[in-house]
Parts: sequence; structure tokens; C-alpha cells
Amino acid sequence: MEENKLDLNSIIGFVLIFVILIFWFYQSQPTPEELEAQKAQQEQVEQQARQDAEAAKEEVVVLPEVVTNDSVRQSQYQSAAGAFGFSPSSEGTTVLENELLYLEIANKGGQITEARMKQFVTYDSVPVYLIHEGNANFNLTFSTRDNRVLNTQELYFEPSIASNGDNQVLSMKAKISDNQYLEYRYEMKPDEYMLDFAVRSQGLNSTFNSSQPASLQWDLKGIRHNKSVQYENRYSRLTYKYEDDKVSKLSESGDDEESEIDVQWLSYRQHFFSSILATKTPFETAELATVNLVEEETKETMFTKAYATKVPLQYDGGELDYAMNWYYGPTDLRVLDDYKEYGLADSIPYGWGIFGWINRYIFTPFYGFLTSFLPFGIAIVVMTIIVRVAMSPVTYKSYLSQAKMKVLKPEITEINERLKDNAMKKQQETMKLYNKAGVSPMSGCIPALLQLPIFYALFMFFPTSFSLRQKSFLWAEDLSSYDTIFELPFTIPFYGDHVSLFPILASVAIFFYMMMTTGQNMQTQPGMPNMKFIMYLSPLFMLVFFNNYASGLSLYYFVSNLITILIMIAIKRFILDEDKIHAQIQEKKKQPKKENRFQKKMREMMEQAEEQKKLKQK
Repeated sequence: MEENKLDLNSIIGFVLIFVILIFWFYQSQPTPEELEAQKAQQEQVEQQARQDAEAAKEEVVVLPEVVTNDSVRQSQYQSAAGAFGFSPSSEGTTVLENELLYLEIANKGGQITEARMKQFVTYDSVPVYLIHEGNANFNLTFSTRDNRVLNTQELYFEPSIASNGDNQVLSMKAKISDNQYLEYRYEMKPDEYMLDFAVRSQGLNSTFNSSQPASLQWDLKGIRHNKSVQYENRYSRLTYKYEDDKVSKLSESGDDEESEIDVQWLSYRQHFFSSILATKTPFETAELATVNLVEEETKETMFTKAYATKVPLQYDGGELDYAMNWYYGPTDLRVLDDYKEYGLADSIPYGWGIFGWINRYIFTPFYGFLTSFLPFGIAIVVMTIIVRVAMSPVTYKSYLSQAKMKVLKPEITEINERLKDNAMKKQQETMKLYNKAGVSPMSGCIPALLQLPIFYALFMFFPTSFSLRQKSFLWAEDLSSYDTIFELPFTIPFYGDHVSLFPILASVAIFFYMMMTTGQNMQTQPGMPNMKFIMYLSPLFMLVFFNNYASGLSLYYFVSNLITILIMIAIKRFILDEDKIHAQIQEKKKQPKKENRFQKKMREMMEQAEEQKKLKQK
């Protein structure tokens, strides 16, 4: 009677909580006026970014004149550069920009010295930079026939701007003469994050020492963009494609290095943004390295990882000729899918195997569909409800197995008491009971295993979903970062310097879920982990670990466990009848049960072990 009263109270309590939450979600939706205000604020940020870009453009020096009064410096440069001293040693940068991307290319080195996203800002409203203030370096090292080893980062290039239809073309040339030069050629297309890039030489076959290959070195330190540098660092990684269709990664948590062959592209991922170098002629070999720059969660840490790549460039007829592409933009499937030629979408960390497939081809499109007509937070709630309802047959199977085990619990307890001094006999009798009743202790685990691909896929989906970035819901300002309801005056190890509410709600929901599942069959079998300890550990783990995780993920776990609890209560109250299950089990126990080969073999092995034990005792 007390148990039924408790169940009824639980149903009423959870239904009320769910109704209140749904009402709260509905009431907390932004009004049309608030949406309009948010849109106006976003337009204001974008307008400010455009004004900054125009101001920066005005400050850029394009094709500066030679500093004629610094003859000593020019003489020193010509002495160091040898034949390449033909180009004047004039400082300055040239700007390439379209609607999405702003680039500055320096005369010295001919390389990109600034790459800025024009439509995105960081968590503290600063424009998103991928290259800024010397955090990146692109350099070619080559030998000449007069026994010099030259680095392009020290050479001066002469820029010239042209157009190719609607495309902007920038040619940077380090010259020996007007007809002999090493050229970096950049071509930017309208409304694209990717630009064509070529490294080629003309008339230098008698200058290069082609017996030694040239070497390309690309270094970059990832600039911090997110509120939590440790969380951002967890999803910042060097990824590369090699040997046709293989995709691999360096370590996400520590220093790492690798050497590969036939490399087609290199992605220096900075969580939601990526700097990618792709080549139409695969690099024969590549030496890759990453260094973790984050030691602890501090506001002062400005960089996440230091990436480095070194590849040899082969000469063709004594000349260099490599067609490549640069990509500076969001790590967003909708954008990267446009570049199917290289398969850049494979650089997104959706997870391996079937988990990645589920994320890329099911959850990402489905969530994109929901957000086309729902606010982003409501879309998470709706997607979670749909996923849990779709998985409810599996939940039913799992709970049915638990109900059968609960019915058999008195008999199992009797066997344990009767044979507590004979572990082997106790196990034999228990397995015999399970066999007669048609119950398998593993049958409850199989449905749980079937749900793992879904749970793990969603675990990877929320932290890597670009569409969640800087989208607010209720008290969470950014669903791709942690929510904050209270700032702590100190830092708790592993927890942080703030309190997030969504992980607390998720932890409470997980605790009640564990109470309903593990709690009702708490008896610990010999050799098995302490289930009561696990019941308390799981919510605690959620509370601590997810305090710095994406609030969208914690929101998913909270709603998912809440829906699961309601489904299980509904199954228990309105679908399953424990008395009926008990009667069915008793009927099965009366029926002769035929052993399969495995069961027969296990029984014989246990009987032999029991006989050997008796012989030893005698």
C-alpha cells in the first residue's frame, strides 16, 4: 500500500515538474520585440565589425614606395638575399576581403599576417581572429646554387592586385629580375571562406639547388575565442587527411607528433573555427606536431595549442609549382560540405564509426530542421523528447527485465542464504533458476547497450554543433558554453569558479533515475561493483564534470532523464503488471526447459569444478 502511494506521489510530482518546466520554457521564449532587439543588436555588432574593417583597410599600406634614404638597410638586405635582393625591402601589407573574410598579406614573407571573421565575435564581443599579431608563420626554405639557404619569411615580395571576373587576385613576387621570381598567388572569391593559393616559380631553375628539396613550414598558435579555455582546448586539434581517404588526428590533451605520407589537407582546428591548408598535389610526407598550451582554467590564457607542420616540396624541371587552398572559417558542416572536392567536413569531430555517422547524417540535419522554426533551446527539448519516445521500446525491454529480476529476488535471496558458504553451488542454483524462469541477468544490459550509440553521438553532437554557438535559452547566454547563475570568489579544482544550473538539474534527474532502476535491486553480487556507490557517483560526476561543459548538453541530459523517468513510471503503472509477470515466470518454471549447447557446456564445467572441489576437501 505504501509502495503504491509512493508511486502515485512520484507520478504526480514528476508530472507537475514536467508541466511547470514546459510552461516555463514556453513563457521564457523571447517575445517578438526581444527577438527584434536581439536582431538589431547583432546587426549593430556586424556594422561595427564592418566599420573596423574599413578603418583597418584605410590604415593598410598597399604597394609602398621604396625607402630610398635607407640605403644601408637595402644594401644589407641585398647582401643577405643574394639574387633575390632585386626586390626592394619595403614594408607594408595588402588587403583582400569579401563579405565573410578579411585578410592582410605582408610584403615581408608574402604571407597572411591577419585573418579575421567579419560575421562572428568572441564571447567578449571581440572580432574572431584566426591570425593576429604574429601567432602564425608560413615559410619556405630552399637552397640556391651559390650555397645560400634562404627563408621566404625574410624575403620581401612585390605585391600586385588584379581581378579575375569577380575574384580578387593578389600576386606576391620575390624577384631576381622582372621575368624571374618566386610567386605566392592568392585568389579570393566573393562570399567564400576558401581562397585559391599557389606557390610557383618562373625562370629559377638555374638559381634553385634542386638536388635538395624545398621545405614548407606552417606554424600557428590557436587564439582563444571561448569563455572556458579548457573546454575550448578539448575540441581544438590538428586533424589531417592522408592516403586518399584516411583521416587522423593528433592528441587533444597533450603534446604529440606524427609523420605521414600523401597528405591532402591539414586542419588547425580552434573548436568552432578552423585554419586549413589543402593541396591538389598531395604532400609526399609531412611531419606534424602539436603542443598543449593550456595548463589550467585562467582568464589570462590567450592560446590553446601550438601547431606545426613541415613538408618537403619537390621541384619539377627545376621549378616549384604547387596549387593549394587556404580555408579560414567556421567549423560548420553547412559550410564545409560545400568543399566536397577535399572532404573538409571530415575535420569536424563528430565521433568515430557509427557515432559520427549518426551525428552527421541524422542529428545535425534533424536539429537544423527544428531550428528552422523553433528557438534553439526549445529545439533541444523537442529533439530530446522525440529521441526518448523513439527509444521507449528499448526502455520497455530494459524495465521488463528489471521487473522480472525483482520478482525473482526473494528466491535469489533464499538461495544466497542457503548456500552462502558454497559460492560455486550458489552460482549453479542461481543460473538454474534463471534458466527455468526464462530470465537472463544480461537481458537488461542489452537494451542499454543498444542505446549507447545514440547517447554517445549526442554527447559529441552538442559540444561540436556550430549552430548552438552564442544562442541563448532561459538563463544560459550561450548554449555552446556553460551557463552561470553564480560567480564564486575562488576556484574549486575540477569544478571551476562558477555555478551552472543545468548540470545541477541534470544531476538531480539522474539521481532519481538511478533510484528507480539501480535502487530497486541494490543487492550487490560477489565480484560485482557496488551499485549503491555507482548510484551516488554518477550524479556527482555529472555535477562536477559538466559544470564547464556546453549548457545545451546539460539541458539535453536533464530533459532526457526526466522524460525517461516519466516513461518508466507510465510503464510500471499502466503497462506492466508484476503479478502477471510472476505468474508467467511460475508457468515457465513448470515447463521442461531444453538446454542449448552453451548452457549445457557451462553446467558441465561448473559440475566438474564442484566435483574437483569435493575431491580436494576429502
